[in-house]
Amino acid sequence: MYFPMLRFVLKTQNLEIMQELLVDKLYQLQKMEGKGGWTYTLIEEIPPDKKAKFGWVQVSGLIDDFELLRYKLMPWGNGKLFLPVRAEIRKKIKKQAGDWVHIQLYLDNTTNEVPEEFLLCLDDDQEAKSFFETLSESEQQFYIKWIYEAKKDETKVSRIVNTLRNLALKKKFYERVSDRE
Repeated sequence: MYFPMLRFVLKTQNLEIMQELLVDKLYQLQKMEGKGGWTYTLIEEIPPDKKAKFGWVQVSGLIDDFELLRYKLMPWGNGKLFLPVRAEIRKKIKKQAGDWVHIQLYLDNTTNEVPEEFLLCLDDDQEAKSFFETLSESEQQFYIKWIYEAKKDETKVSRIVNTLRNLALKKKFYERVSDRE
């Protein structure tokens, strides 16, 4: 079922974003064959985004009562997309392959934001800032997520210092030199 004129306001993390409802229906979870096979559902109503990397479509919404934020529909082939359903989600909604789930998905055109305090730190180190700006959004987010996953403020500060040092050395996240080396 497709409702082209229906809009939804997502209120999460102090954001209010108007989104277009893409799907609102029941889907059956499936599992790929073989060891480590993914659990997923095909979302045939949504076409791949020809402008996006790999045709991914970023969505937000619900799978049963589990909230999906900035979730990517992935290409299946034949012009179809699928929604991978991680073990964490299946556990919380108490569903497995073969079960039916209610899925509501909204187009999500939001971008990942860089926290203001980190931007201020970058302003103090032009070499780090210049290299950071050359990184793709996903490469930037590896650093941001790592910094802001810290539970203690002193750990966050240490990670910001480490990140600035690595960016000044033109190191991507997985090339970085840690404080322990």
